[in-house]
Formats: sequence, C-alpha cells, structure tokens
Amino acid sequence: MRMDKIQTPHHSSEKQTLTVSAKPTPADKAPAHDARSLTEGGDQARIVLDGQVYTLRITRAGKLILTK
Repeated sequence: MRMDKIQTPHHSSEKQTLTVSAKPTPADKAPAHDARSLTEGGDQARIVLDGQVYTLRITRAGKLILTK
C-alpha cells in the first residue's frame, strides 16, 4: 500500500502534513523505463510493437513524443 504525505495550507504560518493511503493501481505495478536510457543519451529511440516501428523523441523542453 502506498502512503503519500501532502502539505496542506493552514490558517497559521505552520503547515500541516496529512498522510493519505491509496490502494496500488495497475500503473504502480507496470515496469518503469528511463527514457534517457532508452535513447542511449540521445533524443530518439525506435520502439517496435507487433512489427510496427514507433519513434520516441525527447523534446528540448524535456517532454516525450511517441509517433508512428
């Protein structure tokens, strides 16, 4: 079970910390891959799915774009 701490504004100058419990989601169990590793330090990688080739690109702004 994942536990997240959230800082919440309070009427005084102090902050309160709430602990929120959440059930794991399927995304929590999905494999994670570092995009920079996939591109081997570059800005593009080719990904193949069922014979179709896709291009993963890291933009200058650090966003990911996946195109067919």
